[in-house]
Amino acid sequence: MDQALHFVTVATRDLDAARRFYGALGWQAKLDVPGEIVFYRSAAGQLLGFFDAGAFARDQGEASPPHVAGVTLSHNVGSRAEVVALVERMAAAGGEVRKAPQEGEFGGVFHAHVADPNGLVWEVAHNPAWSVLPDGSVMLG
Repeated sequence: MDQALHFVTVATRDLDAARRFYGALGWQAKLDVPGEIVFYRSAAGQLLGFFDAGAFARDQGEASPPHVAGVTLSHNVGSRAEVVALVERMAAAGGEVRKAPQEGEFGGVFHAHVADPNGLVWEVAHNPAWSVLPDGSVMLG
């Protein structure tokens, strides 16, 4: 298996709320099937999908919809001010700020945590030792 991740699909209790939230952040859907699923480009060669929780459960062969837990998606920005600005924008779009912008306990990061309307948590972070290059490559340390 190639070391590659092409799709991340999340069970979503309120698909329309997900559409409104990500649309308010300027994300453009790559595929949108009303009442079922919406996919957004999250990186070169990668899509982030939001799948109606009931349909997700049926697709997985489960009787009841799952609950997303123990997962954080991270978005890195170039400065502390960008962390603050993006968190404010996410809150205005309907996100719940779970951890206001602040110094992180681990690794010299300045970050915040914001849950989307379905509870999926985003970490918005600035770590001066890490960078994301124009081609999408991530440099750690």
